[in-house]
Amino acid sequence: MSDASFIIDESCSAPRVPVAAPGDYFALLKPRVMSLVVFTALAGLLLAPTPPHPVLAFASLLSIAVGAGASGALNMWYDADIDALMTRTRLRPIPAGRLLREEALAFGLVLAAMAVLTLGLVANWLAAALLAFTIFFYVVIYTMWLKRSTPMNIVIGGAAGALPPIVGFAAATGSVSLASLVLFSIIFIWTPPHFWALALLKSEEYGRAGVPMLPNVAGGVRTRAEILIYSLALAPIGVLPYALGFASPVYGLVSVVLGFAMVCGAFAVFRLRDGDAARRAALRLFIFSIVYLFLLFMVLVVERLLHFSPWFG
Repeated sequence: MSDASFIIDESCSAPRVPVAAPGDYFALLKPRVMSLVVFTALAGLLLAPTPPHPVLAFASLLSIAVGAGASGALNMWYDADIDALMTRTRLRPIPAGRLLREEALAFGLVLAAMAVLTLGLVANWLAAALLAFTIFFYVVIYTMWLKRSTPMNIVIGGAAGALPPIVGFAAATGSVSLASLVLFSIIFIWTPPHFWALALLKSEEYGRAGVPMLPNVAGGVRTRAEILIYSLALAPIGVLPYALGFASPVYGLVSVVLGFAMVCGAFAVFRLRDGDAARRAALRLFIFSIVYLFLLFMVLVVERLLHFSPWFG
């Protein structure tokens, strides 16, 4: 037998399987979104009348973080076709070919189960049920249904991103309070103007991907009006923690100033309809909206940590 018979025909070899780096799995977790979830959940947890044990608090927040990461992985699994069509998302691990969709699905399901089970064991089953509902709402109600079917997707779907303070409070107390519902309301009303400001900048990409965001369905004028309306509603809701007595006058002052700045930014977006100036106004509002939410919750977190000063002593 000749040596030629042992030559392997590369054209008949098995299909090449992508090899993912650890960073690709980390990217599936949407770490920036996950950090915001943990931060807002911490604020809810610290609203508890008595301080939870630091170890249990850390374990609860870690479970919530893993649950948020699971939601991100399952979102990327389902939205891989859309992600491949948008410049903002086309380099994510699945559309870039570094991960298979099946791998992301398995990864997300395992993380979701671990997060819910762990939170139930270390905290309580009400918090675990709320975390499970949050994951379900984000993946099934928002990602699979609302996102591709209605321009109000981000309005209704925003409830998923607003639930972490309620989950955090439930983890610490085993109950839901008016204070945690107020934090939910702040994030819920904040979400549409935040995302619609981005959608104004990316409307063509959303249209190409077949996602019915408000600007490419109802037009820029309607979107700008909605941004202003939601921002006007957000400003007084942001003051409620002080008005209801679970935040200090410092928070009250910060919330008034930030709310006024948010309305001013939204008015600029509403007034400037076309051209580079309009795009800059939308970008400024998008960036400032992140600052707005971060500073509000940072003040709350710092105040509650000082209230629970034995944690540091």
